[in-house]
Amino acid sequence: MNERSDGSLILVLNCGSSSIKFALFDAAATPLARTPAWSGKVEGITGDAPMFSASGGAAETLTLDRERPYPAALAYLRQHIEARLDGRRIVAIAHRVVHGGSKYFEPVRVDAAVLADLKSYIPLAPLHQPFALEAIDALLAERPQLPQVACFDTAFHQSMPTVEKMLPLPRSAWEQGLRRYGFHGLSYAYQSQVLGECYGDAARGRTIVAHLGNGASLCAMRNLQSVATTMGFSALDGLMMGTRCGALDPGAVIYLMEIRKLSLEQVARMLYHESGLLGVSGVSSDLRDLLPREDQEPVREALALYVRSIVREVGALTATLGGLDMLVFTAGIGEHQPVIRERVCAGLGFLGVAIDADANAAHAPVISNAASRVKVVVEATNEEWVAATAAETLLRR
Repeated sequence: MNERSDGSLILVLNCGSSSIKFALFDAAATPLARTPAWSGKVEGITGDAPMFSASGGAAETLTLDRERPYPAALAYLRQHIEARLDGRRIVAIAHRVVHGGSKYFEPVRVDAAVLADLKSYIPLAPLHQPFALEAIDALLAERPQLPQVACFDTAFHQSMPTVEKMLPLPRSAWEQGLRRYGFHGLSYAYQSQVLGECYGDAARGRTIVAHLGNGASLCAMRNLQSVATTMGFSALDGLMMGTRCGALDPGAVIYLMEIRKLSLEQVARMLYHESGLLGVSGVSSDLRDLLPREDQEPVREALALYVRSIVREVGALTATLGGLDMLVFTAGIGEHQPVIRERVCAGLGFLGVAIDADANAAHAPVISNAASRVKVVVEATNEEWVAATAAETLLRR
C-alpha cells in the first residue's frame, strides 16, 4: 500500500433530478479505502422541504432559491464540503454520468469538448444527464485546473456481444447510434469485483445481478462481465420501476399520441414520472409506503406486477445464459426489502431457487438454503468507490 502525505481527497458527485449525493475519499493510500471519509446528500431539491444529511450528523432542512434550486443545492454542498477540508485539498472530482453514448467507453477527464459531446446525450437520459453536466459545467468555469472525471453507467456493458446491443430496427438506426446501451454500470462494476473476491469461481459462472432501487435493472454476467442487461437504449426499458414504466409495447405510445392526442412532452412525463409503482398503485413510488397498504387492491396489484416483472426478466436472462448459478440482490430495494426478495425467489422456484427465511429476514450475505440449486446473495453496492478509483487511476497516468 502506497502512502501519500499531502492530505489529498477525491470528491465523488452523483447528481440526479432531485438529489445530489457526495462522497469524499481519502487518497492517502492506494488502493482507496472502500468506505468514504465523509458522505452525504441533499434530497428533495425541487420540493417544499429539501433536506441535507451527512455521515456523523443530524439531517437539516434547507432553504433554497425556488427559482434555481439545483444550482443553490450544489453551491450549498460545495461550501459545506470546503468547510470540512481542514487544510486538506481536493485533487479530483469524479462524476457519475449516466450516458457515454457510442463514443465513451472508459472514464475520461472532462474538458469543454468532452462536455459538449456529453450534452448531446441528454435526450437519452433526461432524468440524470443534464444535472451531472450542470455540476461539471459550473466547476469547470470556477476551477478549470481541477481534474474532473466522468464515469459512465453505460461503459460496463460494452462487453455485451453485438447481438445483445442491436435493436430490431432498420440498419440506419444502428448507424445513427440507436442500440442497447445498458445502465447502472458503476454498480455492476463494483459487483463484478466484490463477488469475485467473496465467492471466487462460484461467481464467475452464470450470474444475474438485480440492481433494485427507484431505478432498476438486471445484468447477466459470465466470468463477471456483462453479456446482457434489461435496460436498453434508454433508462426506461426493462423492469417496472418506481415511476418509470419499464418494457412497454411501443404501440401503446403510438396510441397515446395518435388516439388520445397526448403531446410528446406529456407522453415523456407519463413514462418517466407517472408510471411504474406510482402509476399503478396511485399512491407512491416507495415500497416503504406501499407494503403496509397491501389491503388496497391497486397497491396489491402494483406490487404483484413489480415482482412479476423481475421474475419474467430473470427468466429471460437465465435463458440467455443457459442456466443460473448465482442471483445477487443489490441497491436500496435489493439490499433492504426482504419481502420483495422472498417473493421474487418464490417466483423462481422452477429454477431451483430456495431461500432460508431467517437468513433473508436478517439480510444475511447468503440467503439461499442448502437445497437451493442457485446461490442467492445480498451484496451492498458502492458506485462512489468505483468512480473515485477511476479518477485516481487517471490521475496517476
